[in-house]
Amino acid sequence: MRTLLVALFCGFLLTANAQTDHPVQKIGYAESDYILSQLPEFKKIDSELKTHGAQLENQMKAKYDDYQAKLKAYQGMPATTPDAIKADKERELAALQDNIEKFKQDAQSSYQKKSADLMDPIFKKIGKAIEDVAKENGYSFIINPQLANGGDILLYNDEKYNISDLVLKKLGVTPTPPATTPTKTN
Repeated sequence: MRTLLVALFCGFLLTANAQTDHPVQKIGYAESDYILSQLPEFKKIDSELKTHGAQLENQMKAKYDDYQAKLKAYQGMPATTPDAIKADKERELAALQDNIEKFKQDAQSSYQKKSADLMDPIFKKIGKAIEDVAKENGYSFIINPQLANGGDILLYNDEKYNISDLVLKKLGVTPTPPATTPTKTN
């Protein structure tokens, strides 16, 4: 649906320009995933997020292992164990389960907050560079051809309008060419 809307919007612009004396709109695109992957600071942020995620996972595993050990001990209690002791252990297990669920929620919030805190400045920096490149090169529109859910916004795009390398240069990063598959010759 979104692709259809973008196509209709682009068609409208081209039709509107054809009917007026205004110059043709220049449309470009920038691949945000590609730009991010080329930035040294993103690699550092990605490493920090992986480390933070691993720490949270380790804490979660320790809590779960503690719960499992106590559950096993509870299940191994002899049938002659007094009801008061069983009830106490059941309350302790329930509290541990609640603690694990709360930790899951807190860990997810912690990870999302850390991600936002680290990524927001880089997104603003890229946005500013895209805006500058677009103005300097006379582009009317810059479109990200990939949506968050993996779908493309454009069905076709001409590589000559890809400004990703210009944005990287504006950010002071020398782009590395993508790996190519060697062609077979007979």
